[in-house]
This record gives sequence, C-alpha cells and structure tokens, in this order.
Amino acid sequence: MVEEKELEDYIDKEPSLKVTDNLPMDEDIYDLADFYKLFSDSTRLKILIALGVNELCVTDLAKVLKMGQSAISHQLRILKQGRLVRNRREGKVIYYQLDDDHIKEIISSGLEHIEE
Repeated sequence: MVEEKELEDYIDKEPSLKVTDNLPMDEDIYDLADFYKLFSDSTRLKILIALGVNELCVTDLAKVLKMGQSAISHQLRILKQGRLVRNRREGKVIYYQLDDDHIKEIISSGLEHIEE
C-alpha cells in the first residue's frame, strides 16, 4: 500500500493545481447534476425536442407524442420547475415553449455525440 507521503511524490503538482483551481463549487456541481437529471426521462426528452420545433399546448403535445394528457402535464410541470420550459396563456389555452435556446443546443449536442 502506498503511503500518503509517497503518493505526493507521484502527483504532478502543476496540472493538479490547475484542475483544482477550475473545479466549480460543490453546490454548483450538485445543481448541474440535478439539471442533467431532467434530461434522463425519454418522455421529457420527446417533449423538449417537440418544443424545440414549435410551441405547443398539452393537447397537441399529447397527440404528437401519442400519450395521455395527464402524463404530458406531469412532465411539463417538472420541466417548468427546472426552468427548461415556460408557458404563455392565450385565452383558455396554455402554450409551452423552450425556456431558451440553450436547451435546444444541449439536446443537439447530445444527439450529435450518440450518432458518432
């Protein structure tokens, strides 16, 4: 077993310090992990991809994705809490859209990566 003092002899201090100086705070890492968890559900991803094309109401999303309105509403609530989608009301109808273009870019980058 390597002793801690001996281990220090193996560590290249300059790159290690560079990494240490560039690590985000633990709280930011936890928030980032929670952010990425929002993308871990296939229904939520389908909703995000659909809303990346056009804003839609729950009824239209349910038809496009061939799912029940309650399932769509549940996932939209989660996405809204995570600030990935926002809504606007027009009369009695609520339309959903992506909160900003970053969401579309994140999905696009992920798709590019898995298609390599």
